Amino acid sequence: MEQAKRDGILAEAGRAFGRFGFKKTSIDQIAKMAGVAKGTVYLACQSKQDLFYQVLHREVRKWIADVSTLIDPRVPADELLLRSSEAGVAYLEKRPLLKTLLFGEAHSLLPTWADRLDDLRALGSENVQQILRLGIKQGRFVEDLDVATTAELLLDLQLAYFVLHDRPGADHDARLARRKAAAFSLVLNGLRVRPDAAGA
Repeated sequence: MEQAKRDGILAEAGRAFGRFGFKKTSIDQIAKMAGVAKGTVYLACQSKQDLFYQVLHREVRKWIADVSTLIDPRVPADELLLRSSEAGVAYLEKRPLLKTLLFGEAHSLLPTWADRLDDLRALGSENVQQILRLGIKQGRFVEDLDVATTAELLLDLQLAYFVLHDRPGADHDARLARRKAAAFSLVLNGLRVRPDAAGA
């Protein structure tokens, strides 16, 4: 199958899944939206579940590519963490399927695909891992940092921030700004007093 046709099918499948959800979207619908025969859709995938996974994979790759444009080794890594977090939240606001994956909804839709979905979700931490490694190289982060685990935790914090971002209220923006500042302070400085600072 030509790559352009495959890309068109995946793009239309993404629109359909994003608009109607996995359960209410049919292969017939996707074929009609893509302007191809139903059999042509099955040349791009093995099943509706496989198509959904491919669409999620495509969304994750786009997210990684979009946020990776911010990573500049001349910029301090702690500043890059803040920038990438803000860009990630902005990206998620526009991508319902990516939220489906990151918030675990896809796991309930495709329970037999759980391991593959976990791997796909872990890809979302690639940019954070790159920034953490850069921070170690810059001497801004501790050398013995468990990069993979820390990146996963930071992604979880970002998702928690995203959930709170949707909550209305009179002091919504101020509350979010305080939470973001506190979260980054906690991540970058920790809770404990440093031994060299305690004696000063």
